[in-house]
Amino acid sequence: MGGTQIRSVLLLVLLSLAGYVYPADGVFREEAKQLRDEAREMFYHAFNGYMDNAFPLDELRPLSCAGEDTLGGYALTLIDSLDTLALLGDRQRFATSVEWLGKNLRFDINKTVSVFETTIRVLGGLLSAHLIASDYATGMRVPSYDNQLLNLAEDLARRLLPAFDTPTGIPFGSVNLLHGVDKHESKFLNKSPKMQCVDFGHGVQSLIWLVLILMFLQDAGIGTSIDSFYEYLLKAYLLFGHEEYLYIFQEAYAAAMHYLYHDPWYVEVNMDSAAIVWPLFNSLQAFWPGLQVLAGDINPAIRTHAAFLSVWRRYGFTPEGFNLASLSVQHGQKSYPLRPELIESTYWLYKATRDPRYLDAGRDMIASLQYGTRCPCGYCHISDVEHHKQEDHMESFFLAETVKYLWLLFDLAVGPDNLVENGPYKYVFSTEGHLLPATPQISLAREHCLYYGAYCRSGDLRQTYFVPESEKDKKESNDTKFYDSWTKDTHSSDYTTFEPSAVSGSIKGFCPGLNHGQKFGLLYAHLTDERHDYETNQVQQKESTTVQSHSVLVLRSQSSDHLVPEYGSDDSQTHESDGTP
Repeated sequence: MGGTQIRSVLLLVLLSLAGYVYPADGVFREEAKQLRDEAREMFYHAFNGYMDNAFPLDELRPLSCAGEDTLGGYALTLIDSLDTLALLGDRQRFATSVEWLGKNLRFDINKTVSVFETTIRVLGGLLSAHLIASDYATGMRVPSYDNQLLNLAEDLARRLLPAFDTPTGIPFGSVNLLHGVDKHESKFLNKSPKMQCVDFGHGVQSLIWLVLILMFLQDAGIGTSIDSFYEYLLKAYLLFGHEEYLYIFQEAYAAAMHYLYHDPWYVEVNMDSAAIVWPLFNSLQAFWPGLQVLAGDINPAIRTHAAFLSVWRRYGFTPEGFNLASLSVQHGQKSYPLRPELIESTYWLYKATRDPRYLDAGRDMIASLQYGTRCPCGYCHISDVEHHKQEDHMESFFLAETVKYLWLLFDLAVGPDNLVENGPYKYVFSTEGHLLPATPQISLAREHCLYYGAYCRSGDLRQTYFVPESEKDKKESNDTKFYDSWTKDTHSSDYTTFEPSAVSGSIKGFCPGLNHGQKFGLLYAHLTDERHDYETNQVQQKESTTVQSHSVLVLRSQSSDHLVPEYGSDDSQTHESDGTP
């Protein structure tokens, strides 16, 4: 299919779906309150259904009001729900859940589990809940709490680690929590000699996933099998302050926008020729507009979200796949498993723009979920979006993400009163919607200059590279549009070290003496000047000031009648938000 044909097809898609893009009706404050309360009731309908009928099994079967173990048999839905309980301000249930898990949860079980799902749902849920339960500043401190969830998270992480013991550092897909990696586990991604000694430095090794995909797959996209990669890059930078993550995100994002973006849709292309091979919208792509908001690229996010939303409104849900050539649900991809991605992007776009169209979208989403998926004990998968056939399963992420983002959307519209918008920290949401505070204690910005160089799984990962005064003119600027603070610390007579200040997950500046390739671990060579001993005086740590990060967003000013000006108003203003959007 030629370029002209593709453009024609995409234009037809836009025209054919245009009838499903409704103008903003306007959600007034009182209705926003009602919708917020309805989202809260949706959470408790599902949560109570799980606790009454499925707990301590992993997930709920909402039609038959029973439970099933789907991941590891360790109360998955409760763990995944913890920070949503905290976000809703439910101190009693949050504390009771934390205490029960601390006393009863164990991972020394003979179960083989998904490394990915266990990491994002269980490990992420435990760490987020620990950070909330242990901190008085959150307002959700549990008096009896003594790091039990942190200890459990560490135990689980150690049981997952054998999956990462590969020549490349790329993990196996599954691991047994008692015995480690099964000898029959696939080694597909871990046997190529081309991948050995490829590393972006301590803590950044998994960034070569994209390289692996380029090696082994023929098609490139932003959806299934690659979506979280883009998300991890930008959010890891926001949380930890590693500029390597930002650099690779910018490279990957630019490539995606150049080769995959056919305004407003994204397609899959051949890796070699960039020819379109799969004109398909799949539901996991719907995270992308929200990620673009975080990256500050809002205009294409608005257009793409509108296109994705038109599919939702056409069927009441987003099918797993929608064919852009035939303008129909893709065969074999007709289900809607309660996914949160489009709702998540709706929340972020409303947060960035305050445009009432996103409240209208949220209202439609609540209506669809209530009408089509609500069942006796929770919310059901939809096995066919064309006929709204219900299926007896409810994923834990419905409570971790789907209703969480709906509630946040309308709480923000009313005038937010929650941990994310009014709490002591700015939070980064994990790919499972778990809350991670961007604080100096979590940020690794202080260790920033330790990460430049390839390490090939050997050597001291905490070594510091010192730069002769004569090399100072070779420093490169790593300016970014996000963040704003480096400070230079003390130095010896011949060598200078640079250490970033304790900024909340944000840094900017230069790393001394390395060229572009060396700086990002693509090529590394020690400085050849052997005339000096590499010594440094003990750094006299200056009194650090925590600097709150800021992201610039385009926000519409509020009117007296509506929560925001009517859609189409030109009276938008540029404001500076109080943190990461």
